[in-house]
Amino acid sequence: MNMHSMLTLSQTSGKPMYLQIIDQVRHKVAIGDWPPGTEMPSIRQLAADLSISVITVKRAYQDLEQEGVILTQPGRGSFVAEAPLAPVAQWETELQQTLVQAVQIGQRLGLGKDALIDRLRQTAEQQEEK
Repeated sequence: MNMHSMLTLSQTSGKPMYLQIIDQVRHKVAIGDWPPGTEMPSIRQLAADLSISVITVKRAYQDLEQEGVILTQPGRGSFVAEAPLAPVAQWETELQQTLVQAVQIGQRLGLGKDALIDRLRQTAEQQEEK
């Protein structure tokens, strides 16, 4: 599998590249595209393939390892962790809390359910364009 070709970095998004890598790897692991045990490209290879600094990829890998999403084995490489679900559960909790907040703020503004759904849809579409 050519994993790095499945990552897309934007020079103009304003978001640091290492965070773009982290977000995309988390997403691919969370949705099951990259199952546990999947070998990650080496830091040097990913940096070369994405035309970015080795330091950038190294930072992303270090953060992903600290989160438990990947595991690095000296001399063998980096792999998707066997139990990377802890961050996913955390994201689910964070999403639920954010949605509750959005509903509460919408109610204070007098927005109904349909108006909130429309705003969520518009925001999601705007984010897809970025």
